[in-house]
Amino acid sequence: MSQDQTPSDPERSIKNESLLTGKLLRQAAFTVIILSLFAVQPAAAQSNAVCSADNLPSMIEGFFQLTTALGIVGLAIVWQADSLIEMFTLNPEQKKGLKRHKRSAMKSAVVLVALGPLYTVAGSMMSLPLAECVDLAPW
Repeated sequence: MSQDQTPSDPERSIKNESLLTGKLLRQAAFTVIILSLFAVQPAAAQSNAVCSADNLPSMIEGFFQLTTALGIVGLAIVWQADSLIEMFTLNPEQKKGLKRHKRSAMKSAVVLVALGPLYTVAGSMMSLPLAECVDLAPW
């Protein structure tokens, strides 16, 4: 008996699907490039629309301060709830899980508090348009 070297039907369909997928990806990439050249041009031509708006910079600052404050309050609630649950937990694995959860909540709060000032400083150094008129420091 000799081995047949022609691909079977499933192999052909997989090969056809990969060719079709590659063709679709090329078409999608070409479409995105063309649209970015022509459709994005008017938006890029605007000169700092956020800073020229009347109340928008103060609204952004207020929203960031509000979300930061809510994040810190959320951290306090999660920390206290985990500590309370930890007092009544006898299983060491559950206690480890609660400690991991408390550490995760603390990391999230640190990131939340650090992002605003970091963006303000780094944005002004890189002369980003939003950093010129919006101060994201939560205090």
